[in-house]
Amino acid sequence: MHREPLLNLLRAYRPHDADEAIMHRNLVEFVSREMGCFERATLEGHITGSAWIVDHECNYALLTHHRKLDRWLQLGGHADGETDVQQVALREAREESGLHDIHPQSAHIFDIDVHAIPARGAEPRHLHYDVRFLLAADRHAPLVISSESKDLAWVALADISRLSTDRSIARMTEKSRRLNS
Repeated sequence: MHREPLLNLLRAYRPHDADEAIMHRNLVEFVSREMGCFERATLEGHITGSAWIVDHECNYALLTHHRKLDRWLQLGGHADGETDVQQVALREAREESGLHDIHPQSAHIFDIDVHAIPARGAEPRHLHYDVRFLLAADRHAPLVISSESKDLAWVALADISRLSTDRSIARMTEKSRRLNS
């Protein structure tokens, strides 16, 4: 079954807190029942893959000022039929940053989030079942801003809360700090 590798990753994942535990249960339930979970055409929602990119010392994270949502977020995007969600995260990280030398820090999931995407044009409001992976890159390598972004920035973990109040960004920042302790 094409969903089984993701379900195995989700079964092995341990949520960080009670909020993430609820999203984890919702994500497992969605993937278990929805054959088209990797397809954007599944209007209820679909799987997305995100990249939480840190520098090699894990002191900075790369954030994008998302053009459509007008918020500072991690890089990522739609699976569009790809069932290897870590590969989705890597593809999106490269496309949205211009970085080529990006490496997974683990084969395991780093974070998950289920969030609503507002209706836009003919696309109705729907959910992104976002599976996030920890990646590392050289923060001195040149960045290329894609059409999906207003800006890209390496932000010190201590300064991320000044750019983003998003609870999932705060959670990933906290997880990153724990990696350094």
